[in-house]
Amino acid sequence: MGEEAIARGEEANAGEEEEEATPSDGVRRRRGKCRTQASMPPDTKAREDRRQRLVAVDLGGIWLLGFASCLLSVLMAALVNCGGSDDICPGGPLFSNLTDSSLLLSLTRDVYCPPRKRSRVAAPLIFKAAEKVAEKKQQPRSIDTLPDECLFEILRRLPGDKERSNSACVSKRWLMLLGSIRPSELAARKKLSNESVKKFVPDLNKDLTFDEQEIENNGYLTRRLDAEEATDIRLASIALGTCSRGGLGKLFIRGSNSTRVTDVGLSSIAHGCPSLRVLSLWKVSLITDCGLSEIADGCPLLEKLDLCQCPLISDKGLIAVAQKCPNLTTLTIESCSSIGNEGLRAIGQCCPKLKSITIKDCLHVGDQGITSLVSSASSSLERIKLQTLTISDIALAVIGHYGKNVTDLSLIGLPNVNEKGFWVMGNTLGLQKLRSISITSCNGLTDIGLQAIAKGSPSLRQLLVHKSCYLSDAGLSAFADTAKALENLHLEDCNRITLVGILGAILKCSRVIKSVSLVRCLGIKDINFAAATQLPSCMSLRSLTIRDCPGVTSASLELVGKICPQLQNIDLSGQAGVTDASLIPLFESSEVGFVEVNLSGCVNVTDDLVAMLVKAHGSSLKMLNLHGCKKITDRSLLAIADSCSLLDDLDLSSCSVGDYGVAILASARQLNLHTLSLASCSKVTLKSLPFLGNLGRSLSGLNLQNSSLISTNGMRFLEEKLWWCDILS
Repeated sequence: MGEEAIARGEEANAGEEEEEATPSDGVRRRRGKCRTQASMPPDTKAREDRRQRLVAVDLGGIWLLGFASCLLSVLMAALVNCGGSDDICPGGPLFSNLTDSSLLLSLTRDVYCPPRKRSRVAAPLIFKAAEKVAEKKQQPRSIDTLPDECLFEILRRLPGDKERSNSACVSKRWLMLLGSIRPSELAARKKLSNESVKKFVPDLNKDLTFDEQEIENNGYLTRRLDAEEATDIRLASIALGTCSRGGLGKLFIRGSNSTRVTDVGLSSIAHGCPSLRVLSLWKVSLITDCGLSEIADGCPLLEKLDLCQCPLISDKGLIAVAQKCPNLTTLTIESCSSIGNEGLRAIGQCCPKLKSITIKDCLHVGDQGITSLVSSASSSLERIKLQTLTISDIALAVIGHYGKNVTDLSLIGLPNVNEKGFWVMGNTLGLQKLRSISITSCNGLTDIGLQAIAKGSPSLRQLLVHKSCYLSDAGLSAFADTAKALENLHLEDCNRITLVGILGAILKCSRVIKSVSLVRCLGIKDINFAAATQLPSCMSLRSLTIRDCPGVTSASLELVGKICPQLQNIDLSGQAGVTDASLIPLFESSEVGFVEVNLSGCVNVTDDLVAMLVKAHGSSLKMLNLHGCKKITDRSLLAIADSCSLLDDLDLSSCSVGDYGVAILASARQLNLHTLSLASCSKVTLKSLPFLGNLGRSLSGLNLQNSSLISTNGMRFLEEKLWWCDILS
């Protein structure tokens, strides 16, 4: 305290004690005064009272200083964190702002902290204070402590799509909350009235109409998620990220067994993508009716829905789509075990624009669902595909009666459909617009049923029959008698069909038929027709495919060449019995020139045939496939280089060509190959690298698989020389 207080204290002590005279024993003793207040004079009494008050003030000041020192120690311990680290703490003033330091000390003083490594204080009070400060530091920021309900109210008041998209980047919690906000829950945006705008801004575009919302949300964006990419967080990000960039129009999710897409993610899409028109869900086992119902509520513009292996989606979800998405045009349901007849009935009744329906491997779909769907949507339905269902003849009868606008019909794996079903479908005469029909693995298809189909479908252009064990030449002939508009005929694994039946059908449809394809038909065998010169010609046939039919050899091909002189495309892949002698008459009989020739797997073909082929048709030939023809050598490449000017696709895989042949191809200036395959050509070595590098800028694809050219240096050289070309190695 002050010097005055100290002087007063000394004066009081001097009056309080005095030294006593030395007694006879020689010992000096000190004694205090024992005067009472009553015996004190008045001036001494006043001076004593003032001294006691000063002592009390001094004690209070000392106590305040002690308390301030203790509190300062607590704060210092918290600041340096008693746990401490080995880092050296630089010295400096405790308070950079004098206002803060005035809380404890005078404004005219500051406290200096000398440099030290760590502060060690043993007082329990200081430890508790430090712990409280540390806990306070670890507490989240104030907005993170808000419950979801409060944060929801804040986020739904964001002014626009861009603001919501930016806010979604803060955390996953914000992202999922923003994804859960429905469009109807967003706070209304405040807009200036037209009158108020006119007061400040002149109308420079009076005649211009501009709908900004329509431009932003026209739904032209497409997103595809495969396997592990498909998660709820990713869907929420897509929903919030695309709304301000044109709007999501198409979403394809290809999941897997480990995919964790749930109704939460699909709900985010429903809330943020009102312009969604195409939705495809494959192998998403956790999506339920709730998620699909959210899509129906939030995406009324949905036009195409594809559901594959979604076991938790039932009729309830499909009914919601039918009621809320009147623009639905295409529906595909595959391996959805919970979908049955009720859902299909709702689709037929509530979707007047439905054009295409595909139902595959759905155990609970029967005649009732198919009949109600087809009968209700008869005015718009154009394409029907039914595969692996338990439907019977009743369903086919309804299709034949109500399918007045059906143009494409595909029936695959229907074991309960009999001959009667196909007969009734054709004789109801309802399929007047049918242009293409494909029937696979239906044992109910017989000669009678095929004839009835031709009778009831006068516009039929294409017939595809796969794996029919009861169809014979008689049925094919009867069909050709009625189907006068047939252009494409494809028969696969029909072993009762012979070459006689095929030629008969070709001649009966000789004015319009353009393509015939025979694949693995074991009944197709050589015939020796002596009066072949007297047969009429089919001038319309342009394409012929005979693949993996071992009975076809020399005589059959020669006969085909005489009957069909206008052939341009021939595919004889897998015909190991074909030789040069059987093919030369076929190539010589063509009057227009071959464009595409596929001799893949014809192991007996030699250089003589190739030389003859390119000499006769080199000016028109564009594609030549000699894959697996081991007798083809560099001699064939020399003939190709000399005669082919339009060839752009050449396949020499597994042939006996070598470096010399590659050099010939590279030096042919008239060649402009786009695709070249030298896969498994063992005679092509590293010497061919310089020539391959000079093939020209027209080359876009080069196949060198299983080739000796494959090496690090060789591939690096080719990639530098042919940087514009896709090289497969």
